[in-house]
Amino acid sequence: MSPLSHFYAKAATDDLNPSHMSLYLALFQTWSINRCQNPISIYRDDIMQLSKIASPATYHKCIKELHNKGYIKYQPSFNPFKSSQVDILIRKTK
Repeated sequence: MSPLSHFYAKAATDDLNPSHMSLYLALFQTWSINRCQNPISIYRDDIMQLSKIASPATYHKCIKELHNKGYIKYQPSFNPFKSSQVDILIRKTK
């Protein structure tokens, strides 16, 4: 199963809203552009623009929930001038 197919299969059973989905797809696209290498370096403003999330509160809520539900590993920098780190978590399937 491809990583994106795995995401959709898992998301179908989890309580995710469109903001979660959009944020994950923005992170997935960034990961893909970076040759699927973990971790990826992200800046909130860039990911918010790519995911079409306008509110920082929504962004932070969704990224923490994606982390807590096991879709990503999120390591915030807490510094607006330093990137945060995200790992896209891929379940190994047969």
